[in-house]
Order: sequence, then C-alpha cells, then structure tokens
Amino acid sequence: MLYVILIASVIVFWLVAIDRPVLKVKFSDGKIVQEKGHFPPSFKHNVVEIGEKTPFSGELKVYQQRTGTKLVMSKQVPKKVQQRIRNVFPHQGFRSKGKKGTG
Repeated sequence: MLYVILIASVIVFWLVAIDRPVLKVKFSDGKIVQEKGHFPPSFKHNVVEIGEKTPFSGELKVYQQRTGTKLVMSKQVPKKVQQRIRNVFPHQGFRSKGKKGTG
C-alpha cells in the first residue's frame, strides 16, 4: 500500500513541478543564444527583428494549455519589449494537436 502512495506522489510531482514548455528561447543582447522546441518561422523573424531594434537579454517560454497557449517571459525582458513580442505572437502557430477542425 505504501508503494502505491509513493508512486502516486512521484507522478503528481512530475506533472506539477517539472517545467515542460513547448518552446524555450534564451536571448543575450537581442540575439538568440539557445532555442528548444517548435519556433514558427514568422514569429522567429519578428522576434529577431525586435531584438535588433531593442537589444535585450532574458528567456521566453511558450506553454500548451487546454485553453490555448501561454507566453511567459523572464523579468529581465523590459516591459515594452514584452508587449512588442506579445503583439507578434502567433496563437494559431501553437494549436494543440487534438483540436483540429473538421470540415
């Protein structure tokens, strides 16, 4: 019985505590240093352009949720740059695989 509780707690910890973004991008002085995941080409082009005009450092993560996608940026990214990135974020580029239209 104890092992069932232990396994259940490990599974709950894994589902809640582990960071699993769909896209993770690190920036340094406006340039992309590291990227992991699906980075739509148009969004990447726009973010690189924003970084060229206003150099910034920080991290950007995109999470897939039931209600859609969630864009999270680190606190090092200035508020004005965060808003510019949110304005060019392609919500349709990160649709979940299970919600395809029928027609």
